[in-house]
Amino acid sequence: MQRTLPDSLPQPRLIVGSDELTTSGGGSYEHHYPGTGEVQAVVPLAGTDDVDAAVAAARAAFPGWRGLDLNGRRDILQEIARRLVADSERFAAIATLEIGTPNMLAGIAAQMAADWFDYYAGWIGKSGGEVVAVPAGGAFDYVLDEPIGVIGAIIPWNGPLVAMGMKVAPALAAGNCVVLKPPENAPFSALRFAEIAASAGLPAGVLNVIPGDGTAGAALCAHPGVDKITFTGGGETARKVLTAAAQALTPVVLELGGKSANIVFPDADLDAAAQMAVGAGLMTLSGQGCMLPTRLLVHGDVYDDMVARVVAGTETLSVGDPWDPTTLMGPLATAAQLERVTAAVDSAIAGKAGKLLGGGARPAALDKGYFYRPTVFGDVDPSSDLAQKEIFGPVLSVLRFDTDDEAIELANNTPYGLAAYVHTRDLRRAHVIAGALDAGGVAVNGFPIVPSSAPFGGVKQSGFGREGGIWGLREFQRTKNVYIGLQ
Repeated sequence: MQRTLPDSLPQPRLIVGSDELTTSGGGSYEHHYPGTGEVQAVVPLAGTDDVDAAVAAARAAFPGWRGLDLNGRRDILQEIARRLVADSERFAAIATLEIGTPNMLAGIAAQMAADWFDYYAGWIGKSGGEVVAVPAGGAFDYVLDEPIGVIGAIIPWNGPLVAMGMKVAPALAAGNCVVLKPPENAPFSALRFAEIAASAGLPAGVLNVIPGDGTAGAALCAHPGVDKITFTGGGETARKVLTAAAQALTPVVLELGGKSANIVFPDADLDAAAQMAVGAGLMTLSGQGCMLPTRLLVHGDVYDDMVARVVAGTETLSVGDPWDPTTLMGPLATAAQLERVTAAVDSAIAGKAGKLLGGGARPAALDKGYFYRPTVFGDVDPSSDLAQKEIFGPVLSVLRFDTDDEAIELANNTPYGLAAYVHTRDLRRAHVIAGALDAGGVAVNGFPIVPSSAPFGGVKQSGFGREGGIWGLREFQRTKNVYIGLQ
């Protein structure tokens, strides 16, 4: 494999106000390059005192950022967007080194994040409140939209740059300051982003970056100086976030996991549906994505045909060196992820949860790094862990249905409700099925790159609150009513 390029990574550190700290109170973390398993950096982790300092820096910067004229705030966010795009090659290299994303595909993240910053820059000055009618008369009543204050943002390792667009952009646009906690195994995109933001004119303290593990996350969530938490991650950690935030009665937005159904009806374009099942369900992020269609529900009339297309599609996926421009699927992000996926697949095979149709092991030629073959199970038991639990790896579970009602029942029969997908040429069916699915978002005949103008979030154990559009902006605003008597 090509030698890794640690020089592409920013210096591991904490950014607190105007200070850059290479030592910290939370210990350190050895970051391993996913393509080889070799150590390429040692990351200082935030401790409780570092969290205190970051919150204090954000609190001190808040009056100035809130009071900055709206044109100035908008100009800074737009400049961040421009610089993200200009630095897309560097961000792509960071993503490859950080989590193993194929370099050829990694550059899109900077463009996506830039879109979010540009979109929310456009909202600045357009959301300020409204006048409220007073039925009795003799008074004037209006509502103000105000920033909340200091936002604690905890982002995931599988898409840190896009997550910053979804969380940091609306928080800053609304006039808040942010304490950003990237995960210990993927802090580099956040650190480079902070450099970009500072060069675009963002004042010190408005954005603070404190790489950390669960200790830092718990301290941030429980901190009385934090006014709201926004978290993307797994359900187990989310419960800890809620418990910690409850100590200070801090409101929380949660964007959690999924076990998204991808429903294929007999009238669907089977080639397109199969390409999406392989490309989105297995290849994208090596299956490490919350909204990916990891359950494929296929009508009995086309089941065998569809399964054959999907299995054939997996055999064309080039798995390997993420620096190779022909690679479509890279390694898993960490050794722990590899262990998790391996254990889930081995358990499914041992428990006869489904018929293994392809994959199910590491590639023989890739014994270093965290690679795993795209894996497909057919005739999966709907009650099995294979169909019910989020694996977060390149594992696709295929289930059969015979009626529309059965498809809806199977799709809704998990604890999750983040996304769902439908393939049909029948417009009536598309609307009926979309309305019946327990999901925060439904896509028909395609896999969306979530637009910045649309709401994104889940139901059930996939979380609550929304990111994107005006809904995402409102998550970082509070309303104040002002009543003025005129008599």
